[in-house]
Amino acid sequence: MNEENKMSRRKVIGGIGAGLATAAVAPVFAANGLTAQPLAEGLSDPTTKYPKPPFKSQSQPWPGLASQMDPKPDHGETSYKGSGRLAGRKALITGGDSGMGRAAAIAYAREGADVAINYLPAEEADAKEVVALIKAAGRKAVALPGDIREEAFCQKMVAEAVRQLGGLDILVSNAARQQTRPTIMDVTSADFDATMKTNIYAPFWIIKAALPHLKPGSAIIGTTSEQAYDPSAELYDYAQTKAATTNYVKSLAKQLAPKGIRVNGVAPGPIWTPLQVSGGATQEKLKSFGGQTPMGRPGQPVELASIYVQLAASDASYATGQVYGSSGGAGQP
Repeated sequence: MNEENKMSRRKVIGGIGAGLATAAVAPVFAANGLTAQPLAEGLSDPTTKYPKPPFKSQSQPWPGLASQMDPKPDHGETSYKGSGRLAGRKALITGGDSGMGRAAAIAYAREGADVAINYLPAEEADAKEVVALIKAAGRKAVALPGDIREEAFCQKMVAEAVRQLGGLDILVSNAARQQTRPTIMDVTSADFDATMKTNIYAPFWIIKAALPHLKPGSAIIGTTSEQAYDPSAELYDYAQTKAATTNYVKSLAKQLAPKGIRVNGVAPGPIWTPLQVSGGATQEKLKSFGGQTPMGRPGQPVELASIYVQLAASDASYATGQVYGSSGGAGQP
């Protein structure tokens, strides 16, 4: 084959390849009015990755079940892939049946950790799914149902987690109570007490019980919220507990840094969890939930899983007293 024929053959093959590539990507970009540009392998558009409002009206009794939500939240059941970042670690997660707690539990197990989860007895159906997923990852799963509004239970729960896991080096204080009320006049003393006990007292009791077992290199992670710095009018009691969570993360981090124990927080924006459908949002807000964010949708619990992993992992050894936000482009920190 002479040189001229070789050059012609290269041009033909190259032209075919370029045509096929253009045909493959053109429909994607034509649909949204953008100039065609090929997507790099592994990329996905975060604005269209998960469901957007409007959502259908739905309601459940407190505390709600993720398995009965429509659409069901994504906690990473099929999407989260681990890489051994938490191999041999032992974690206790409150509110581990659904929401960010469930996402963290799945991720931790797939990163090599044994995991104990706490939840209310009414959440047993969701908790069983999490236990099965932890075991499927080849890790030990410990189920610890009970009400963390009781100090005695908090102490018993930590002791049982330590016994069954053979120790403890990650504590995720995630469980929370959120109930929407139009005004402060609609918040009863019983409401206020239940929210404070769940969101403020329980972490205090649990951390105190866990500290004697935490060695240098251990991590404590609190779930705070965008409500800590941009509170909604109808979440008077819940919002102030999240401000308190942000504060205790920073205070405790200073206290425990000399002991080699790191304390950090995760501050979600609007995330699609049972909190919203079990009294945490009005039906009107539920239908448009997350639509006000720059991404135009609520987040899914799995989208925070890697943050909980990073804050627990040893390679984040200089991060303490930090609050990591995940709110679709809105708010702080």
